[in-house]
Amino acid sequence: MIPVAVLTGFLGSGKTTLLGHLLRHPDFARTAVIINEFGEIGLDHELIEASDESFIELKTGCVCCTLRGDLVLTLADLLRRRDQGAIIPFERVVVETTGLADPAPILHALASDPLMAERTLLQGVIVTVDAQAGLGTLARHGEAVKQVAVADRLVLTKSDLGGADLPALRERLRQLNPAAPLQVALFGALDPASLLDIGPVDAAGRAADLTGWLAAEAVERLNHHRKGEITAFCITLDRPVRAVTLALFLELLAEHAGEDLLRVKGILDIVESPDRPAVIHGVQHVFHPPAFLPRWPSADHRGRIVCIVRSIPRRWIELLLAMLEDEVAVAEAARG
Repeated sequence: MIPVAVLTGFLGSGKTTLLGHLLRHPDFARTAVIINEFGEIGLDHELIEASDESFIELKTGCVCCTLRGDLVLTLADLLRRRDQGAIIPFERVVVETTGLADPAPILHALASDPLMAERTLLQGVIVTVDAQAGLGTLARHGEAVKQVAVADRLVLTKSDLGGADLPALRERLRQLNPAAPLQVALFGALDPASLLDIGPVDAAGRAADLTGWLAAEAVERLNHHRKGEITAFCITLDRPVRAVTLALFLELLAEHAGEDLLRVKGILDIVESPDRPAVIHGVQHVFHPPAFLPRWPSADHRGRIVCIVRSIPRRWIELLLAMLEDEVAVAEAARG
């Protein structure tokens, strides 16, 4: 399974500059990058090893290709060339979106395509935010708000230019997405290692820090202080749930609330698997199949579901899960 990270951010937020620095870093070797246009990242010709009409190989060990139409087809072509030995055997993929992109359809495509499900694993979403213009951009553009809301890692750019209201911007970002750690890129540069551990599985395929990935405590601290259309909350479960309850719950969430269900991620205690918790991860209408861990990551075995939603009451999700669990319990008792 090859981890795939999505790099996005509003127009002018510095994601292209950040990507250019990453491509020049040795720690970023053996990475495939899908970008919109080669010209946008200003590749130095001295870094270029070889190229054709749509691929560029770098001396650092990266390979870049342009996104032509369908993302899944582009990624499938990358995987085919890798299998044939035509390009370097990359170990991870980064997809750089346009500045006006809604990340949800991209995440949807990666999660719903059967080939992608067999070969790739969505690692997470990295979002760049302009320290100078960020507050105004978030106030005027819904795309920027949505990008921040779905992020697994936020990268603050251009703070070295001075004059920005950083405390206000940090607070706004924290309100929109308390679960995403905020890092600062100095002069457009950032340690690549800090961007390769942003999901439930890290770039080497190992289980990552699930406590940090969920950031449930950070979300809970804002539960009673959130205002606005996009909100985040964490539902804590003191009892295990049945596997069929979880399947029905995720199906109904996606069917009836998918458009406004920006991100859902969690770890759950399953009745049929008491020592192997299930990790769930969903974007709008699509949920990845639950992944079962070999053990609980800590002594706390409570289930936690972190939701980033638009106009969906927390109580509605809680009642849906409770109702399904009651109905499944009744059905099992009737059969027994």
